[in-house]
Amino acid sequence: MAGTTTGIPRDVTQNHVKGGVGESTLRPDGTLKVTGEFAYSSDMWHEDMLWGQILRSTVAHAEIVSIDTSEALAMDGVYAVLTHEDLPAAKNYGMEFQDTPVLAYGKVRHHGEPVVLVAADHPETARRAAAKVKIEYRELPVITDEASATAPDAILVHEGRDDHHSGHVPHPNIVHRQPIIRGNADEAAKRADVIVTGEYTFGMQDQAFLGPESGLAVPAEDGGVDLYVATQWLHSDLKQIAPCLGLPEEKVRMTMAGVGGAFGGREDISMQILASILALRTGKPVKMVYNRYESFFGHVHRHPAKLWYEHGATKDGKLTHMKCKIVLDGGAYASSTASVVGNASSLSVGPYVIDDVEIEAIGLYTNNPPCGAMRGFGAVQACFAYEAQMDKLAAKLGMDPVELRQLNAMEQGTIMPTGQVVDSPAPVAELLRMVKARPMPPERQWETAGESADVRALPGGLSNTSHGEGVVRGVGYAVGIKNVGFSEGFDDYSTAKIRIEVINGEAVATVHTAMAEVGQGGVTIHAQIARTELGVQQVTIHPADTQVGSAGSTSAGRQTYMTGGAIKNSCSIIREKVLEIGRRKFGSYHPAWANAELLLEGGKVVTDGGEALATIADVLEDQAVEVEEEWRHRPTQAFDLVTGQGDGHVQYAFAAHRAVVEVDTELGLVKVIELACAQDVGKALNPLSVIGQIQGGTTQGLGVAVMEEIIVDPKTAKVRNPSFTDYLIPTILDTPTIPVDYLELADPNAPYGVRGIGEAPTLSSTPAVLAAIRAATGLELNKTPVRPEALTGTL
Repeated sequence: MAGTTTGIPRDVTQNHVKGGVGESTLRPDGTLKVTGEFAYSSDMWHEDMLWGQILRSTVAHAEIVSIDTSEALAMDGVYAVLTHEDLPAAKNYGMEFQDTPVLAYGKVRHHGEPVVLVAADHPETARRAAAKVKIEYRELPVITDEASATAPDAILVHEGRDDHHSGHVPHPNIVHRQPIIRGNADEAAKRADVIVTGEYTFGMQDQAFLGPESGLAVPAEDGGVDLYVATQWLHSDLKQIAPCLGLPEEKVRMTMAGVGGAFGGREDISMQILASILALRTGKPVKMVYNRYESFFGHVHRHPAKLWYEHGATKDGKLTHMKCKIVLDGGAYASSTASVVGNASSLSVGPYVIDDVEIEAIGLYTNNPPCGAMRGFGAVQACFAYEAQMDKLAAKLGMDPVELRQLNAMEQGTIMPTGQVVDSPAPVAELLRMVKARPMPPERQWETAGESADVRALPGGLSNTSHGEGVVRGVGYAVGIKNVGFSEGFDDYSTAKIRIEVINGEAVATVHTAMAEVGQGGVTIHAQIARTELGVQQVTIHPADTQVGSAGSTSAGRQTYMTGGAIKNSCSIIREKVLEIGRRKFGSYHPAWANAELLLEGGKVVTDGGEALATIADVLEDQAVEVEEEWRHRPTQAFDLVTGQGDGHVQYAFAAHRAVVEVDTELGLVKVIELACAQDVGKALNPLSVIGQIQGGTTQGLGVAVMEEIIVDPKTAKVRNPSFTDYLIPTILDTPTIPVDYLELADPNAPYGVRGIGEAPTLSSTPAVLAAIRAATGLELNKTPVRPEALTGTL
C-alpha cells in the first residue's frame, strides 16, 4: 500500500483511463472561452503598471530627418519617450534575417513602422503623448512590385545585405530565389496535345485573430525581465529579445499568456521587445495592448502573389509538363519569406504526377507591409493557381475535372519534383471520390412552401438585395498538398518534461512543455497522450514558459506531431523507470514482473494479457519520477539552389473540397451553400478537434476566396483598410455547412501515425469556391478575392 516500502502489493482490478488518445475529450479551456471567463493576454494587470504606446510611420518609405519628443516628455504622467537612440543594445531583430529595426533609424521602409515608444500611467495619456511627437520625413520613391523592385536602377530596400541568401539572388531586392528543375519541360511540351496557360493574382490576407497583440513586462530584482505574452514560439522570441535588451537569455523569463488566435501572425515579434525596454527603463511593469488599427500594422500578413503557369496534357488527359513562376511580395522585412519561397516552389506542382517541370519562385523586398507566416505558408497561393489550371485543362479536353485530377493523382511512391519519394499514404484520388460522392444540398433553399423567401439563404443575405431572380448554382472541386513540420534541413525538435508522482493516494502526471496554445487544442492532446502512455487519469498541464526546453513553433501543423511525439517519448522513458522501480519492489512476488510485457493502464501496472500486478501509487509511494527529453523527426535536406533537388519535407498532408455556390449574376453576389471536405489525418487523436481544425481552415480559405484582402495603394504603399469595418472576414452568416469526411491512413514515421491537419484544408477550399463561381458564371476569375464588380463586369 502507499507509504509501505516492503510487502506484497494489494489486490488490484484492471480498468482503463478515460480521455486517452482517440477520444473526443473536451478542451479544458473550452467552457471558459465560450462563457467569457478565459484570461487573455490583454486581461493581465499588475499593480502600479504603466502603459506602452507606439508611434508609427505615416509614410511607407522616407528618410527620418528629425524627431522632436519635447512636448510629449513634458506631459504629466509620461515616464518615457524613446527613439532608436535610447535602445540599450542590438537595434535589429528577425527570425531568419536580423533586418527589422526595434525602432526605425535612418529611414522607414513601410507604412506603420514603429518609430517612437512612449510609457505613461494611463493608456489615453500614452496615446496623447505619442500624438505630440513631431517627426519630419523626406519621402522616397516606393517599391511596390516586381518591376520596380528588380529594375537595374531600383532603389534598394536594404542596402549592404550580408544575409545567407544575398550571395545567390539575382537582385538585392529579392529575398530568396528557389528554382526546381526536373526532366525537360520544353521537350515534354512537344508531346502535349493541349497546353493551357494562366496568370493569377492572390491578394494579401490578414490572419485576423480576434485577440490583438498584447503582453506585460515586469522588471526583476536581478536586472532581468519577466515577460507574459501571447506568442507562437517562446524560444524564438527569446533569442531575438535578449540581444536587443543586452541581457543573457536566462534573465529574460517568458511565460505564455492567453492567446486569442494566431494563424502565423504571432510567429514574429510584435510588442515583446518594446514592452521589455520600457519596463527596464522605467523600473515599472509595462502593459501593451494594440487596438485593431495597430494590429493590422503590428504583425506580418500572408504574401500576396503573382503566378504564371503552363500545363500540357495528352488528349487522354495525362499531364506532360508544367512550367511556373511564382512571385511573392515579402514587404519591407524578410520575416519568413525565404522559407515561404521554398514551400511555394516545392509544392507548386500540387498533388499530381508530372515528370518534367520548370519552376521558379522568388520573394521580394518592397515597401509594402511585411509578410510572413500564415496558415498554409506558400502552398495556398500555389494551390489557387494549379487548381485553376486543372479546370482549364479539363474544359479544353472535354473531361470531367475530378476525373482529370484522379487520372494524374500522386500516390504513395510518387516522386516529387524535388526528387523526394512520397513514402507514406497519399490518397489524393480517394479524397476526390469522397467529396464528389456526397449528396448535393437542395437547390433554391430560400424557397419554402407557403412562406416568404428566407433571405438569409440568398446571395446578399440580410441585405435583402436579391430575391433569387438571377441566381445560378455552380459546383467546383479542388485538392491540395501541404508539407507538415519545418523543412529544408532545419533542426526541428521539441522538448517535453514529464513528472509522475502520488498525490492524495493517486498517481498524477504533470506535462511541462513550451508549446504555445493558440487555440489549436494542444493542451487537450497533451493530456490525452499522457493518459494513454502512463495509464493515469489525472494529468496537469504546466503553463508554457522558457524554463523548459523549446517546443518549436505552433505552426506548420507540427505541434501534435512534434510536441506530441516529445511527450510520448518522455512518457515511455518515465514508464520504464516506473516499471524498474516496481520490479525492484515486487519482482519476487510474481514472475510476470520479469517475464511479461508490462504496461501502465488505469493507474496500475498490468501485463499485456490484462493482469493487474500493482497500482502505480503502490510502486511509487513517495517517490517522484521526472524526465526532460528532446525529440526530433527524421532529418530533412536543403533544396539545391540550382536544381531544387533534395528531401526537403518530413511529411505531406492532403485535403480535397467540393464547393456549392449560388451566384446572383446580375448583382455579383455569392452565397456559398456548402463546402465539403475530405482529408487524410493519419490518426485522429481527438476526432472532435480534428473536425474543428478542418472546418476552421476551410473557413479561412473561404474568406480569401470571396472577401478578405488587405488593400495597399500601389502609388503610396499605404494600407487603405486597416479595420474590421473595411477588411471583411466570414461571420456565422457567411459560413456554409462544412461536412467533413476523414481517412486515418497512418504515417509509419510519425507518432501514432498522425498527420498535421490544420493547414491542408486552407489550401483547397479557396480554389474550390473559385471553381464553383466560374461554373456558375462562365467567367475566368484569376484573382482572389472575387468581388461583385468582377462578376458584373463593372470593374
